[in-house]
Amino acid sequence: MVIRFESTTKQYPDGTVAVDALDLTVPSGAITVFVGPSGCGKTTSLRMINRMIDPTSGRVLIDDVDVASERPARLRRRIGYVIQHAGLFPHRTVVDNVATVPVLSGTPRKEARTRAYELLERVGLTAAMGDRYPAQLSGGQQQRVGVARALAADPPVLLMDEPFSAVDPVVRHDLQAELLRLQGELGKTIVLVTHDIDEAIVLGDHVAVFAEGGRLAQFAPPEELLASPADAFVAGFVGRDRGYRGLSFATAADLPVEPVTAEGTVVEGLALVLDDGRPTGWRDPDGRLLPTEGTHTADDSLRVVADLALLSPAGAAIRVDAAGRAVGLVRQTTVADVVRQRQRSRLAVGAVGGSAG
Repeated sequence: MVIRFESTTKQYPDGTVAVDALDLTVPSGAITVFVGPSGCGKTTSLRMINRMIDPTSGRVLIDDVDVASERPARLRRRIGYVIQHAGLFPHRTVVDNVATVPVLSGTPRKEARTRAYELLERVGLTAAMGDRYPAQLSGGQQQRVGVARALAADPPVLLMDEPFSAVDPVVRHDLQAELLRLQGELGKTIVLVTHDIDEAIVLGDHVAVFAEGGRLAQFAPPEELLASPADAFVAGFVGRDRGYRGLSFATAADLPVEPVTAEGTVVEGLALVLDDGRPTGWRDPDGRLLPTEGTHTADDSLRVVADLALLSPAGAAIRVDAAGRAVGLVRQTTVADVVRQRQRSRLAVGAVGGSAG
């Protein structure tokens, strides 16, 4: 379903403008991320989609139907909604939490609960967890239940308001990966709000950057956002390391790879240790085995290789084949050279574009 904002404005009685004449089309079947500093109108914009907030002027349409023409309760039953801390009912079991909207919509309770157990497994939980209460789950598990509950009525639209901000970084990474996996299977129209530009870049097919005063500063795919910020505000918000973030969109396939020899490969005084061709660590001159910090394949991104090379005690990322056997290595200096070349290319393009204007 396509969501469209047409000159949508929200102004409060005290004169504060939360959203300023927003014109934006959220494409169907993709993840669109609203990102920006606190108070920029991203959450207000999200909540105008399901009429938790009504605009002062302008319209919000879903597949060309103005949401203002529908009763809020009916509208919300076909739009999934996920918030921080999951917002689960503490007095209901997990499975009954997930079954809430289908039961309210008239689905027989037994059928709704059967579907809820299936959804729990789909979001990475066990069916046995359905009989627990929210307080018996970890924060990350509760967020998974929140996603399952939002999907229970099979809504075409899913709204997510900072859904992963209340969990630790490791759990957050797992939840992000789970969302991408689910989206690959389900193809929902998802609008997600975050204040974290890294999360926006990881999750978004398109990213809308909001500025203070409720102004839409830029709407673009993440790679375009990183390469060509629309103005100084976007460039500052994306950050000085946007060139490094941009490595996420290029693969390691064309990186120069040094061969790994059967006789032994030594880098910076450290010897690569192999077990049936699989790397197990780096041996230092004192005989200590240091970790490899991970391996990569040709299909991984340049950012993955850069991270591994920086973490490696030898300053080199080890490339492996599908069987996990070492086929070569990429030195930190090689990655740095590629980053510099990409940066020079962007600057050259920018200079040509600037002189043409």
